[in-house]
Amino acid sequence: QAYVSYSNVAALTHLAAKPGWEITSTLDDIKIWTHEEGNVLSLKVEMQVEIPSLEAFSLLSDFTLRQQWDKHFLTCKVLQAVSEDEKIYYITSAPMTGHKPRDFVILVSQRQPCKPSEPYIVATKSVTLTSMPPSSTYCRSEILSSGFQIYSDSSSSCRVCYFNQVTSGIMPYFAANLTGSSKSIEETALQCIKFLE
Repeated sequence: QAYVSYSNVAALTHLAAKPGWEITSTLDDIKIWTHEEGNVLSLKVEMQVEIPSLEAFSLLSDFTLRQQWDKHFLTCKVLQAVSEDEKIYYITSAPMTGHKPRDFVILVSQRQPCKPSEPYIVATKSVTLTSMPPSSTYCRSEILSSGFQIYSDSSSSCRVCYFNQVTSGIMPYFAANLTGSSKSIEETALQCIKFLE
């Protein structure tokens, strides 16, 4: 268990530090980068938010609040509070046209920074839980590594970076965006900023 939590945070840190991110879109408060490697497309969305970093961290690490700003989340419940910093959630998401609705079992690990220059981290990845086997109603999907890094800019503002690795499993959600319109990603980011502020 300790290893899984450690690898969850390490995978996100590794993803964030990869060289070769390409910026694809810039709005006032939102920047979007992509990174391609093999059949995995990684996404980075940076948002400028006018609230303290600790506040952003506590709002973003509680995934039960996520439906308030992320329309891909239909339901979300805590299956297991592993420790103060680790929780396992069960999430369902709305069906895409012609597809079954998807479900996910994810581990969310949160970390406070050791030094002021370091970010708050909320790392997410799929895990297998025997008590939650896949059902025929949903298409069980996998998240490789995703989450947030939150950097403090001042006592009242912070920079929230959201990362996601997109495999063919969650590709339908991003397909529309990758044809050159990153509207849905930007809309979700704007909703996130609105929710946080």
